[in-house]
Amino acid sequence: MAFINRRNYDHATGSKTGVLLVNLGTPEAPTAAKLRPYLREFLSDPRVVEIPRLLWLAILHGVILRIRPKRSAHAYASIWTEQGSPLAVHTKALTRKVSDKLGDKAIVDFAMRYGSPSVSSQIDSLINQGAERLLVLPLYPQYSCSTTASVIDAVGNDFRQRRWLPELRTIHQYHDDPNYIQAVADSISDYRQQHGAADLLLFSFHGTPQRYLLDGDPYHCQCQKTARLVAEKLGLSKDEYKVTFQSRFGKAQWLQPYTDATLKSLPTLGTKSVQVVCPGFSADCLETLEEIKVENRDYFLAAGGERFEYIDCLNSSDTHVELMTQLIEQHTQGWPITVDRSGTADRARNHES
Repeated sequence: MAFINRRNYDHATGSKTGVLLVNLGTPEAPTAAKLRPYLREFLSDPRVVEIPRLLWLAILHGVILRIRPKRSAHAYASIWTEQGSPLAVHTKALTRKVSDKLGDKAIVDFAMRYGSPSVSSQIDSLINQGAERLLVLPLYPQYSCSTTASVIDAVGNDFRQRRWLPELRTIHQYHDDPNYIQAVADSISDYRQQHGAADLLLFSFHGTPQRYLLDGDPYHCQCQKTARLVAEKLGLSKDEYKVTFQSRFGKAQWLQPYTDATLKSLPTLGTKSVQVVCPGFSADCLETLEEIKVENRDYFLAAGGERFEYIDCLNSSDTHVELMTQLIEQHTQGWPITVDRSGTADRARNHES
């Protein structure tokens, strides 16, 4: 096979550290034509759908890709902005701010696991900017085989094609990182200072099949721990918050309790006001803005609820930028900032100055 080579490589060029933030992805436009290739890539990932391959591909191409793109396009259109997909807008802004904060310490860029810019194209870009060390930071606080592991798969598949490989580190999760917990708690506190509290704070995480938990995936436990630590930081009792799971797909049993079913039942149990936060999402996207803020809000109000409020994701807030910066600095410890070819570390000079 022909390997991918470094372009314009110069032996005199100093080595640098590259940081790649990776989010899930988004279609290029809210149209069926643009949704089809995006969904094909996403739903073809064996990490996302663990069904016997030939059977699933027949269902995917024979049924789902004929029906779902049009339905999904309508949902995406309802949240699309002038700048594009909210997920892309927030991820770009976060990356730019983190890059500005780190300065010359690293080259920072972002990729989408599905869609554009791809993981492979951004690794290529970082390498050709002189990155000889690479830190990959999937923007999923809680580890799951269907998210974090898929990003690592994409990096591994890219590396298999390269002649020269950078040093590699990955951040698998940060679900209980004190700075992450504080950032989520602060976002809730700030919201409540402006709007007041509700009867119940609902932590809604993206769901996964129940079987993943039984097979050893730590995602469910990490979601529970995140919610518990944030609730403790806020001083909430166990009766003042609840953990649920959203976005289930297919007929198999997924992690419970389900967000939609919970919101439909809460008014009958006396809960008339609810605030929902989605700390498993680093940036607002279809699942938070359309599924939670619109669809599930309607379920709650139709069932007799009186007040429903959604608390934004961390997005590109200052606390999120600080969190990302601290994670990057923590996980690049021991790596030189830049190294010239004579073997003199710039870091040593920095420490002397």
